Amino acid sequence: MLLVFSIVTLAVAASGGSGDAEAHGPGWVNTDTFRVLHFIVLFGGLFFLLRKPVANALSARIKGIEDQLTDLESKKAQAEKQLAEYNQKFARLEKEAEEIMAEYVRQGEEAKVRILKEAEEAAEKLKIQAQKTIESEFQNARNELRAEVLDRSLAKAEEIIKGQISAEDQEKLVDEYLAKVVVS
Repeated sequence: MLLVFSIVTLAVAASGGSGDAEAHGPGWVNTDTFRVLHFIVLFGGLFFLLRKPVANALSARIKGIEDQLTDLESKKAQAEKQLAEYNQKFARLEKEAEEIMAEYVRQGEEAKVRILKEAEEAAEKLKIQAQKTIESEFQNARNELRAEVLDRSLAKAEEIIKGQISAEDQEKLVDEYLAKVVVS
């Protein structure tokens, strides 16, 4: 009903809206009335003929859009799930990286302690070895000094004895020595 009213209103508006037949000449009412009736019949026929195919096409389009929307929602859910998995993997990788870094720091600290301990031990060994070398050199120097003092003392004593011993004293010493050797 609303459609028929809007069509009639459209026809009246197209004619100028005055509604008097004299302004348009004789036969306006017949010609325009037939045109309006033909239009209404054509429109009604097309409406009844195209109602189901248009409704089916629109339903198919709505179903297609709903299917696309469902598909997109499932893809969105899948993408969100994948994003969550990637975020978990990323968090695990960050944690793993922190653990690796902590392990490297710990190993570095252990290596530092071990190297310092080895260096201290090596320094202590060098110190002990240096002390032994010093003592050995000191002992060698002392022995050389004693030997030299002894040699000089013996040389000096020999000189003194040579100067004080006579030939008789020398024979007496030789006899005493021979007597000791024969007795032994």
